[in-house]
Amino acid sequence: MSSKRYPEEFKIEALKQITARGYLVAEVAARIGVSQYRLYEWVKRYSVPKPERLETQSQFAEIRKLKTELRRVTEERDILKKAAAYFAKESR
Repeated sequence: MSSKRYPEEFKIEALKQITARGYLVAEVAARIGVSQYRLYEWVKRYSVPKPERLETQSQFAEIRKLKTELRRVTEERDILKKAAAYFAKESR
């Protein structure tokens, strides 16, 4: 099941209704057709200033890339270990 993507402007407007206008999260969620859980996620995410939010997102992307590279290098190392053990046994 794929989740629906909302534009950033839509999210910010929904959050303005909660923070600036004082509506309850449940009211806004029912009115715009989004779950309360998702609204709380947006509140958490957008409460951080934009430069910090962008920096955090880039750090997560970097971590994800490094984890992928580490997994690949670990697999290569394991293959080389097995190959070295195989050829060591063959040379005896």
